[in-house]
Amino acid sequence: MRLDQEEESQNIEDRRGFRVSRGVAGGGIGTIAVVLIALFFGVDPSILLQGNVQETNVPQTSLPPSQRSGGEDEMRQFVARVLGSTERTWTNIFEAGGRTYEKPTLVLFSDAVQSACGFAQAASGPFYCGPDHKVYIDLSFYRDLRQRFQAPGDFAQAYVIAHEVGHHVQNLLGIMNKVQASQSRATNENQANALSVRLELQADCLAGIWANSAHRDRNILEQGDVEEGLNAAAQIGDDRMQKRARGHVVPEGFTHGSAEQRVQWFRRGLESGELKQCDTFSGRPIS
Repeated sequence: MRLDQEEESQNIEDRRGFRVSRGVAGGGIGTIAVVLIALFFGVDPSILLQGNVQETNVPQTSLPPSQRSGGEDEMRQFVARVLGSTERTWTNIFEAGGRTYEKPTLVLFSDAVQSACGFAQAASGPFYCGPDHKVYIDLSFYRDLRQRFQAPGDFAQAYVIAHEVGHHVQNLLGIMNKVQASQSRATNENQANALSVRLELQADCLAGIWANSAHRDRNILEQGDVEEGLNAAAQIGDDRMQKRARGHVVPEGFTHGSAEQRVQWFRRGLESGELKQCDTFSGRPIS
């Protein structure tokens, strides 16, 4: 990727090296938004809904900012540039539609973190929390992306952030609230899961719109980048995730979409660059 023309976002909250410990659980802090969104990589939502925590400025496994390696600083710069690129794209798109884009904050954390959606561990993967308008990521996840999910490359890493920002766009447009309301009326788990799939596939499509716009305006993509992104979308499809974890596939349990679906919708946004192409909530079945 070529990010030299992208300004670093100032909306980075660096909590790496800060210890998070549990406090007394206080019910009701978990939200449907976490269940729908924070499971980007197919992890049980219960680990995100485990009560209140306390966060202190005592370094644990990660070093404080002043003692971090150059590699860690480079990764922070990378995600800041990617976030800045999404800010530029979505600000322009919202302005064209007569709206104002409220920029999200990206929180870097180590091992565990407290969000407005509750307590989250790094094992949950990157996630978006609607109530506080923040994207959360432990940068060690990118190692897992390369090694565990076999999805290397800087554009694959950028896609992860763009997907979570896509959820923020859905939140600003009121889509998330509508999905939550529909889920509350669902008569069974399969119906609720189907709504979650549509939400996630739309976020994939919105991530594609960002890449289309940024490349059209600032030529950010290099040879092989598109393939990296599509491979990442495929590797985190529910079918492949379930196959890795269970050895078999249970379509009724899909919450994010199959590998084929995720590739299709990311590609749709990437190739069209048009919001109208990201309607995953129409009455027709998802292909």
